[in-house]
Amino acid sequence: MTELAIRAVDVTRRYGERVALNGFSLEVPRGSVFGLLGPNGSGKSTFIAMLAAMQPADSGTIEVFGQAPARTLLRRIATVFQENTADPLMSVSEYLRFSGRLFGVPAADLRVRGFELLEKFGLGPRANDPVSGLSGGMRRRLEVVRALLHRPEMLLLDEPTTGIDAEERSILWRELLDGAGGTTVLLATNDLGEADAVCDNVAFIQNGRVVVSGTPAALKAGLRRESVRIGLTDNTAETVARIAAIPGTGELAQDDDTVIVTTDDASTFVPRLFEAAPGAIRSVTIATASLEDAYFQHVRRRGEGGAP
Repeated sequence: MTELAIRAVDVTRRYGERVALNGFSLEVPRGSVFGLLGPNGSGKSTFIAMLAAMQPADSGTIEVFGQAPARTLLRRIATVFQENTADPLMSVSEYLRFSGRLFGVPAADLRVRGFELLEKFGLGPRANDPVSGLSGGMRRRLEVVRALLHRPEMLLLDEPTTGIDAEERSILWRELLDGAGGTTVLLATNDLGEADAVCDNVAFIQNGRVVVSGTPAALKAGLRRESVRIGLTDNTAETVARIAAIPGTGELAQDDDTVIVTTDDASTFVPRLFEAAPGAIRSVTIATASLEDAYFQHVRRRGEGGAP
């Protein structure tokens, strides 16, 4: 039986009239990299805050390493929030010393551990620089260094790569996954490509509940072999219905003027597409099924409600 790092059962959390989590249930295997994927406002950040004992559940149960979230667990957990938390007036080394003391890291260990992590994440030459002098990508890497200082058993990442370029993102993930060892990583992100590349398991979140979860491969396996992304100049219901009626059409999802169709043979489907909707097609892109395609099948675009 797989040992669980996180177990949530029918969790509800409200902010006044707004329901942030609504029957949220999830199991995260210990030692895995697990992605929470969903639009802004779907409940990802709320759940992370509850795991970090920052907010209580209104109902339902949450267990972290078999215990209810509590401050006594915080030395086993580290969180990287959406916003940078480092004091811009501190130097990089000062910030790490301050953070290490908060988590009870002995001074001797802190010096060695801090130096090793800064070197690993390419920040060694900036150790004495003020945090305010770091680029956005460097600050995100510094947040990860701070989180790894006390060797946590669980790392909670709330959109850790937002606003940084592709090269910085690649550096961060390469070093994070190499340095985290057997640490359980829970990643909240809107970036489906990022999740597909780094996660062992993912859960699609919508309206405060888990719509579906599994490995990226398993979620993609339920789709047909190829997907066709169609940009429309005419996105009326009549046009979409004509596309849906084309022989060989599998699942169809629409997001404004974009339609994604799964099919077993795109080379046959595309000529039929132009016959069925002449003048309505702006662009056509063909790809093998991706996690984004699976997401479109399970999670409706914002404003349309729950899963189809």
